[in-house]
Amino acid sequence: MATTSRISTAEEAVARIAYLSSDLIVSVQPAQAIDSEFSSHLQQFAGRKEKSVVAATENGVPEIEIVRHNADPLLSVFAPIRNGNLVSVTTSSSILVSSVPHLYRLANFPVVIHVSLQPANYPDYSSITSIRNSGFTFLQSETLQEAQDLALTAHALAIKSGKGVIHFFDAGSSAQDEEIPYEDVEVVKSVLNIDAVKAFQSGKIRGTSIYADDGRVATISETSAHASGLSSVMEGVEATSAPNLPLDRIALEKHSEASSVGSSKSGRESSVEDKESVSSATTVEPTTVRPVTSDDIFNFVTAIWSQLKQSVGRGYTPFQYSGPSNAEDALFIFGSDVGTFAKAIDAAKPTDIYAKAGVITARLYRPWLGSKLVEAIPKSIKRLAVLEQIRRKTTKWGPLLLDLLSTLKASPGGGVQTIVGHQLGYIAPETVQQALRGVFQNLKSEKPVQNLEVGNAEGPVESSEDYELSQPKVESAYMKILDQIFGSRLYLANALDSQNAGISSTISSTPEFGFGSLVARKEHRQRFVGEVQKAASSKSLKNEAAKKSLSNWAASAGDDKKANELAEEIISSLEADGSKVSKELLASKGLFRKESPWLVGSDAWAYDLGNSGVHHVIASGENVNMLIIDSTPYSERSAADAARRKKDIGLYAMNYGNAYVASVAVYSSYTQVLQAMIEADQFNGPSVVVAYLPYFKENDSPLTVLQETKKAVDLGYWPLYRWNPSNEEKGEANFSLDSERIKKELKDFLARDNHLTQLMKRHPEFSSNLSQDYGSEVRALQKRKAKDAYAQLLEGMFGAPLTILFASDNGNAETLSKRLGNRGKARGLKTIVMAMEDYPLEDLPSEENIVILTSTAGQGEFPQNGRAFWDAIKDNTELDLASVNFSVFALGDSHYWPRKQDKHYYNKPGKDLDRVMVNLGGKRLADVGLGDDQDPDGYQTGYQAWEPLIWQALGVDKVEGLPEEPPPITNEDIKLASNFLRGTIEEGLADPSTGAISASDQQLTKFHGTYMQDDRDLRDERKAQGLEPAYSFMIRCRLPGGVSTPKQWIQMDDVSNDFGNETMKLTTRQTFQFHGVVKGKLKSAMRGINKALMTTIAACGDVNRNVMCSSAPTTSKYHRQVYACSQKISDHLLPSTTAYHEIWIKDENDKKTQIAGDAVQDFEPLYGPTYLPRKFKITIAIPPHNDTDVYAHDIGLIAIKGKDGQLAGFNLLAGGGMGVTHNNKKTYPRTGSNLGYVSKEQVHIACEKVMLVQRDHGDRKNRKHARLKYTMDDMGVDVFRGKVEELWGQKFEKAKPFKFQSNIDTFGWQKDEHGLNHFTFFIENGRIEDTAEFPMKTGLREIAKLNKGEFRLTGNQHLIISNITDQDLPQIKEMMVRYKLDNVQFSGLRLSSSACVAFPTCGLAMAESERYLPELITKLEGVIEENGMRQDSIVMRMTGCPNGCARPWLAEVAFVGKAYGAYNMYLGGGYHGQRLNKLYRSSIKEDEILEIMKPLLKRYSLERKKGEHFGDFVIRIGMIAETTEGKTFHDDVAEEESDEE
Repeated sequence: MATTSRISTAEEAVARIAYLSSDLIVSVQPAQAIDSEFSSHLQQFAGRKEKSVVAATENGVPEIEIVRHNADPLLSVFAPIRNGNLVSVTTSSSILVSSVPHLYRLANFPVVIHVSLQPANYPDYSSITSIRNSGFTFLQSETLQEAQDLALTAHALAIKSGKGVIHFFDAGSSAQDEEIPYEDVEVVKSVLNIDAVKAFQSGKIRGTSIYADDGRVATISETSAHASGLSSVMEGVEATSAPNLPLDRIALEKHSEASSVGSSKSGRESSVEDKESVSSATTVEPTTVRPVTSDDIFNFVTAIWSQLKQSVGRGYTPFQYSGPSNAEDALFIFGSDVGTFAKAIDAAKPTDIYAKAGVITARLYRPWLGSKLVEAIPKSIKRLAVLEQIRRKTTKWGPLLLDLLSTLKASPGGGVQTIVGHQLGYIAPETVQQALRGVFQNLKSEKPVQNLEVGNAEGPVESSEDYELSQPKVESAYMKILDQIFGSRLYLANALDSQNAGISSTISSTPEFGFGSLVARKEHRQRFVGEVQKAASSKSLKNEAAKKSLSNWAASAGDDKKANELAEEIISSLEADGSKVSKELLASKGLFRKESPWLVGSDAWAYDLGNSGVHHVIASGENVNMLIIDSTPYSERSAADAARRKKDIGLYAMNYGNAYVASVAVYSSYTQVLQAMIEADQFNGPSVVVAYLPYFKENDSPLTVLQETKKAVDLGYWPLYRWNPSNEEKGEANFSLDSERIKKELKDFLARDNHLTQLMKRHPEFSSNLSQDYGSEVRALQKRKAKDAYAQLLEGMFGAPLTILFASDNGNAETLSKRLGNRGKARGLKTIVMAMEDYPLEDLPSEENIVILTSTAGQGEFPQNGRAFWDAIKDNTELDLASVNFSVFALGDSHYWPRKQDKHYYNKPGKDLDRVMVNLGGKRLADVGLGDDQDPDGYQTGYQAWEPLIWQALGVDKVEGLPEEPPPITNEDIKLASNFLRGTIEEGLADPSTGAISASDQQLTKFHGTYMQDDRDLRDERKAQGLEPAYSFMIRCRLPGGVSTPKQWIQMDDVSNDFGNETMKLTTRQTFQFHGVVKGKLKSAMRGINKALMTTIAACGDVNRNVMCSSAPTTSKYHRQVYACSQKISDHLLPSTTAYHEIWIKDENDKKTQIAGDAVQDFEPLYGPTYLPRKFKITIAIPPHNDTDVYAHDIGLIAIKGKDGQLAGFNLLAGGGMGVTHNNKKTYPRTGSNLGYVSKEQVHIACEKVMLVQRDHGDRKNRKHARLKYTMDDMGVDVFRGKVEELWGQKFEKAKPFKFQSNIDTFGWQKDEHGLNHFTFFIENGRIEDTAEFPMKTGLREIAKLNKGEFRLTGNQHLIISNITDQDLPQIKEMMVRYKLDNVQFSGLRLSSSACVAFPTCGLAMAESERYLPELITKLEGVIEENGMRQDSIVMRMTGCPNGCARPWLAEVAFVGKAYGAYNMYLGGGYHGQRLNKLYRSSIKEDEILEIMKPLLKRYSLERKKGEHFGDFVIRIGMIAETTEGKTFHDDVAEEESDEE
C-alpha cells in the first residue's frame, strides 16, 4: 500500500491496519447501500487490489464481507477463524450488547473487533462497560495517531495471546487532529510477526457448534520449572499484583514471537490446534499448558509497545497519566472529552480551582491491571474525580468507579483518600471551564455528591444514533398492510420509532422486549376493565348514557367481537360526557377495542432462535403475533455463509405445535398476505408470519424485489403456505399450500405429520413438484440422458456422424438446425440436433464433425440457450479439439447497430465461437457463415451459400435421389387443418405432463382469446434447475367499447384472484387481460369470464378483434349511441365456429355443449376456413377526443354528429397499423386513409366489406407483409376503395369535417349533459393491483360492490366510473379517499404516458416497458418541475418490442425496446395521434436517454410557441423530419443506419 499519502480520520487509520492485518474483514454497515466510516476505505483498498501483509489469498487481497448491523454480524467470524483465517471486524458500537453471547465464545479466538463508538457527537461508553467481562482484551485510543498505533497493537496482541481484542475509540475526539502519515508496512510486518501469522494460518481450530460454547480457552505452554505463581484466567478486575512472565518465556519471545502453532517450546501451542503436548524422549523439561492470564496480556502488550517505541518513537502504557508529578487532584476520564479537559487544565490560571490537576485515562481497559494503575499515578494524589460517559446505567455506581474503588482503596501505600464518581454528559466547548469548576468544587467539598451529573445527559440536540435500526425503503410494505387491515386496532410492541425511556432501539426492537411490552399491555387492559367497571358504578359521570355504555362494554369485555362493536359508541358517549373520569378513560381509548398485538423483526432473529427471543414468545403460548421479514435474495442464498446456519422460523414454530404459521411474500401474492395476517390475528395463541422481501441494497427498486421474489417462490426456496392448528377442530386440514413448489425441509415436516399425502391427494397437479429437489447435478444428468438417447438411436446407422447445435431466441436458428439435420440424414449422415445448453461439454473433444448455428441477442450476446455453453468454452484452456472438424453459422442484422463503434456486435456470437474453436485446435469444415437480415432473402442468402460447403467438406454433396423436402408448416396450414380452430387444444389441455401446449395449438388458442407465455424472470433459474419454463396463459376478454357493469368488474376481479396472478391489465384496446393463468386453471378461468356474460373469442388471432369506442364521459347520450354501433360491429364480425363453446363451456352435467349439434363441420360465412391473413382491428373516436388512436387501426371510425345533435354516421379510415420489425424497412407503421363517410345504419356492413377485401387480397405468404396497411399500399387507396364499394354495392360519401384536440384522457370528476358524474382514474400503464402503498384493486372492488353506475375502460389504459348520481357522490368520494383512488395529481407527462406489458410475460419483448417507464418518468420529472411544465401534457409511450401494442409510433416521444436495457428513441408524433414519429437515436440506454431528454425538455420550455405541442416543436427546430406517411417512416431519420462493418 502507498506510504506517501496522509490520513485524516481515525476510521481510515483503523481500516488500513485492519486491511493489512487480516485475511477477512467483516464490514458491519448500517445498510447494504450505506457505507460505514470504515467500509468506504476498505472498498477503495480492495478496488485498487492493494495487498495485505498477511492475507493468504491467491492475489494477496483480503476478503471483505459486508453484513448489515442488524443481521447478527459476529456469526460470520466463527467459520473463517476456525479455518485458520485472521479475521477482523469493523463496526459501530450498536452491535455489541446484542452480540454478548457470541462475544463470550469468541473471546478465546484471535479476532480483532474495531469499534467506533456511537452516537457520533456524544458516544455512549456503556456499550463497552456492558461487555467488559466478556473475556476480550480492550484497548482504547483517543487521538488519530493512537488509533493507528493501537489498531496495530490489537492485531499483534490477538496473534500473541490467541485471545480476542476489542479496540474502541471515539472518532469525534480526533476530528480536529492534524493529519498523520500512512503506516510503515515494514513496521507492521515486524510488529505482527509474520512467522506467527503463517503458523496460525496453517492450522485449524476444531469446534462443535456456533450455538453452544465448546469450552475453548486460549492457553500458553511453558516448562514446569517456571510454572509457579500463576494468576487466574483474565476475567474482570485483577485481585493481586501481576507476577512476571517466566524467564524462558521472555527469552523465547525473541526467537519466536508468540507463534500461534509453534513447537513445544513456543509460547501457545494448543491455543490453535487444541492438540495434546508431544513428549519426546529427548525432552529434558516437561511442559505444562495453562490459560492465558492477565499477566501474560500485560507482558505481551508491553513487548508490542516496546517494539513500537523502538520503531516509531511513540510509547504507550496501560494507564496514561498527564499533569504535575506533585498534583493532589486528578480526573480519571472514561469518555470523549479527555483532550478538551486536558487543554483547559493546561490553560488554567493559578487561581482556578482545577489548576495543577492531573488527568488519567486507560489505554488497556481490560484486563484491569490495578497494580499498574497504582504505579502510574503520583503518590501525591489525594482526591480523584471519576468521569464516566455512561448513558445506560445498570447499577447505581459507575463500573469504572467500582474498578477504582477496588484498586485504590485496597492497594497498600496508596495516597488517594477521596474518590467521587460523576456522570459525564455532553460538554459544549464553551462550557468546559464551567464543568471543570463544578467537578472540582464537588470533589473538594466536605461531603462530595456521588453520581453528580456534569453536562447535558441528553446530548446535543442534533445528535442521533446513526447506526440505530432502520427500515429499508421497500421494507415498509408489510407495515403498511398491517395498518390497512387493523387500523386503530394495531399495536406494534417493538416499533422502531417507539419512545422507550432509557432503552435503546436496538434493545427495544428485540422479541423479548416486545413480548414483555405485550404482556404488560395485556395486564394494563385487565386493569382498564376494572377501571371501567368502577367508573360505571360511580357517580362521577355526568350522563346516564355514558354509564350505560360503560356497563354494557364491561360486561362484554371478554368477547372481542362485542367489545369492538361497542367501542365506537362508548368513545362517543365519553367524549360527550366530558367529566374527569371520562377524560381519564379516553386517555387509553385504544383499550376499548381488542387490539391486534404484533412483534416485527428481521431475519436476524432466525440465526439463533434461543438468543433472539423467538423461542420464548412461541413457548409462552400467549396470543401474540410475530411478523418476521426475511430479506435474503434468492440469488444470494448459495453465496451465504453456510456456517451461519440461519434457521427456518416457520418450521421451528410448526414443530412447536401450538402456533399459527404462515409463509408469505407480498410481491408474489398480496391476497395471501392479507389472508395470513387476518388468520394470525384470529388465532388464539402465538402466530408467526414469515414474510419475504428480498433486496440487495436498501434502495433497490420494486422491480428488483419482484424478480427475486418470483424466483424464490417459483423454485420452492420460499414456499407460500399457511399452518393453522385450530383447523383440526373444524375438521379441516392444518396445512394450506399457496404456491406450487415446496422445499425439502418443509416436505419432511409434512411427511412426518402425514400431511403430504393428503395434500397431494387434494392437489394432484402439485404432486411431481412436492417431492422434487432440483440442482445442477439434475441438469447434468438430463444432458447426458439426452445425448445417450441420441447415440442409441444412431446405433447401426452408417455414414459419418454430424452433431448440430443451436442457440436461438426467436426460432430461426433452431428451425435451420432441424432442417439441416433432416438433410444430413437424407445424405446418410448420423445427425444429432440439440440446443447448445443441452450438450454435455465433456463430449466436445471426441466429436468428429460438429456445426453450430447461433442467432444474435442483446448487445452482441448469445441467446439464452447458448450462454452456458459459451461461458464454459470461452476461457477454457483444457479442451483439446485437434481431432474436431467444425463450422459455425451466425444469424444477425448488420443494420441493428447504426453507430460505427457498435458494428462489432453484428453476428458477434458466431464470430467469437469460430475464433475460440480454432484457438482450441478445431479444424474448419467451412468458414463461418453470416446470415444477414438485410440481405435480399434475409439470413437465407448467407445460409444458402454456407450449407453446400458443409456437404462438400463431408463428402456428401453429390448424393443423388434426395427426397423432396416438404414445405415448412405455416399459419395458413395450421388454420386450414384445425377444423375451424379446434386443432388438438382439448387433448393438450388434458395432458398433465407439461404446462405447455403444442406449437400449432398455441397459434389456434389465440383465436380463443388466450396466448401461452412463460415467465421470463424465471426462465434462467428454472433452466438451471432442470425445469421446463414457467408456462402460463394470458387471457384477453372481448369487451366492445370497454364498458363493464359493476357486477362484471367484480367477476373479473374474482377471475384474476382465483385463476391468475391477482392483477388485471387494462389494455390499450379497452379490455381486461389476465396473466399467470396456469394450464390446469385455463378452462375454469374461461368459464368464469363467460359466466359474467363476457367472452374471449376473437380477442386475439387472425380475426376482427375487440372493437374500441371513445369513452366520452361528458356526453353520455351521444356516447351510448356510438357505443351501440361498436357492439353491432363486434357482433356482426364475430367468428361463427362452435369450437369455442365445445372446448371451454360445459353444461350442468359437465358435458360439452355443441352448439352445432352433430354437424360434421362448421361454416364460417365471413372468414372461411383460413380466416384473415393477419389480425384486424377496429376503433371508433368521438371528436374532439381521439382517445382511441383512430388513425392506428385497420379501420378507424370517426363519429359524426348530425344537425339534431344525434349520431349520424362515420368517416371511415382504413389501413392504419403499428407493427414493425426492427431494421426491416419493408415494414413500417401507417396511419389510416380516409375512404369517406358512411351512415350509422350501414357502418357494420362497410366494415365487413373492408375486412373481406383484406381477406381476399391480403398477403398470406409473408406474415410481416400481411396487414391491411400493406394491402392498401400495394393496391393504392383508390383501387382499394373501389374493391370495397364493389363488394358493398354502395359508394362512400364525401368525408365530413371534424376536429381533434387531444388523444389523452381527462382525469378527475366531470359532469355530463344529464347531470351525472364521471371520474377518470389514473391507472399507470393499466395495471390493476394491490400494493402496500396503494390498495387500488381492493378499492375498486369495494366501489363496484355498491353497484352504482358503470365502469368504462379507456384506450389509454385508464378507467372511468360513470353515471354516478349526485345522491351517490358522497359515498363514492369517501371510498375513493379511503383507498387513495382520488389522486390524479400527477405530472402531465405521467398522465399522458402508456406502456405495453413486455417483461416478464410477453415472449416478444426485447426490453422492459410497463415495469420501467414509471421509473424513467420519475427521473425526468425533476426537469419538468424545474421548468414549470408539471401540468403540460407530452405524449410518451414505451413498448418492449416494435410490434406496437401501446401504439408508440404515434407518440410525441417514444421508446421501443431493442435489447434488454436498450431502446430506439422516436420523436415528432402528432399530439392528436394524427402523425407518425421518426427514429432519432438507436439502441440507447438510460444514461443517453436522460442526456437527450433533460436539455430538450428545458429547451422546449424556453423556446416553444404558445400552444405548441412537443411533437410539433421538435420538427420546427429541425431535430427531426416530419413523417408524412407510413412509406416515408424510414426516410430522413436523424441517425442514418450505416452499412459499414
